[in-house]
Amino acid sequence: MLMPFRTPLPPPPPPVEIRAWPDRNALLVDRAGVLNHLVARQLGPGRIVAHWGWAVLLATGWAFVGTAFIAFTEALDVLSMLFGLVCLVIGLGAVVPTAVAIVAGLRKDARIRRLLVQWAELDSHPATDAGLRAPGLSLAWLLPGGLMCAVGLFVCVAVPAEARPGDDTYGVVVLGMGLGLVCWLTGLIAVTKALAHRRWALRLRPSAHLS
Repeated sequence: MLMPFRTPLPPPPPPVEIRAWPDRNALLVDRAGVLNHLVARQLGPGRIVAHWGWAVLLATGWAFVGTAFIAFTEALDVLSMLFGLVCLVIGLGAVVPTAVAIVAGLRKDARIRRLLVQWAELDSHPATDAGLRAPGLSLAWLLPGGLMCAVGLFVCVAVPAEARPGDDTYGVVVLGMGLGLVCWLTGLIAVTKALAHRRWALRLRPSAHLS
C-alpha cells in the first residue's frame, strides 16, 4: 500500500515538427487524458495514503532512535546498552529507507509538475481544464499538512522549553524535537504540493482558438 507507483510517467509532448495529431480534437483528447492522469498521480488518494503512511513510518523509526538515546543516557548495565542498540538499529532501519522514499517522491513530483506545464501549454479547453483544478484533493493535502506543520512547530518549541535538567534530558529532547521535525517536514511537503498545484491550475487560460 505504501509502495510508490511503478507505472512510468507519460512522456513529454512531441516536438512541433513531428506532431501527428490529425486535428485539434484529437490533440485535446490526448492532452486531457495525460493531464488527468498526471493530476491523479500527483494528488490522488493513493498518493495521500502513501505520503502519510511514510510519515507514520518515519515518526515510528525516529521514536525508536529517540528511545535508544534515552537508553544510552540512562544505561546502568550491559542489558540497557543492548536494548538501546537494538532500538537504534530498528529505528535507523526504518528512518533511512523511508527518507530515501520521500526524497524519491519529491523528485517524481517535480517531474510531474514539468510534464503538467508542458502538456497544458499545447492548447486550452475550459470544459475539461476545470476538472484539473481538483479543489477537493488540494484541500485534502492542504488542511492536514497545515495542521501537521502547526503541531510540529509546537512540539519543537515546547519540548526544549519543558525539559528539566537530568540524565535523560538529552534523549527526551532528541526524541521530542525529532518527532516535531518529522511532523513539520511532512506537513510542509503536503502544503507545498497543494499550493504548487493551485498555482499551476490558475495558469490554465483560454486559448485563442477555443472549441
